[in-house]
Amino acid sequence: MNHSKRHGEILRLVQEAGTITIADLATRLNVSLETVRRDVKPLTSDGSVLKMHGAIGLPALAGEAPFERRMRENADAKRLIARTVAATIRDGDSVMLDTGTTTSFLARELLSHRRLTVITNSSDIARTLATVNGNKVYMAGGELRSDSGAAFGGSAVEFVSRFSVNHAVISTGAVDAVMGVMDYDLEEAEFARMVLSRGARRLVVTDHSKFGRQGLVQVCGFDGFGELVTDRAPPRDIAQALDKAAAKLTIAAA
Repeated sequence: MNHSKRHGEILRLVQEAGTITIADLATRLNVSLETVRRDVKPLTSDGSVLKMHGAIGLPALAGEAPFERRMRENADAKRLIARTVAATIRDGDSVMLDTGTTTSFLARELLSHRRLTVITNSSDIARTLATVNGNKVYMAGGELRSDSGAAFGGSAVEFVSRFSVNHAVISTGAVDAVMGVMDYDLEEAEFARMVLSRGARRLVVTDHSKFGRQGLVQVCGFDGFGELVTDRAPPRDIAQALDKAAAKLTIAAA
């Protein structure tokens, strides 16, 4: 495959995947890493793709998409993860949830539970669980984001820091084998980090598409949570990092 044909193939592969690592491109194209890096350079220069750490992506997908669109992405996997986690939460338990599509699915799976105490910064989660089945819902205040309807900032972090809960659950934008759990926004990462610190049980919920991505801001390393719940087995390097940190891996089953 010549140089110009590889350009077309690289664009086709990244359009299919949204983001793809340089190593995966080299394997798919049967060329060296150096060749891929050389071929990618003009594509990043003209804005066709966006360069990330060890990967490239479509410019429109480099950050997180608007919330409603993300709710439709991998919805079946997120629903399966949510159902698996909901089955481990008992009536009367206290649960802290950050804003995210998988945690919003979890809120919906908790609708049959009773007498829950829920702490969240998500208006979607608060609306879902408030005033039903004897639940108590506490919502953090702060700057309200237009895309997710969630509150962020120092006041939101300070508010949730007052609570200690049975289950602290966060979703995440990326899971990197070296950096651990990552996000694309500083305030979201800071809030998620605080949420994890308040739970007797500390869970990260994420579908398989987040594995191998690297976000902008680290939430925590693999020693910063106790359990990862996902829909597919992670890549070997991430599985090894989980095992080294003694973090439980739960694969949701249909």
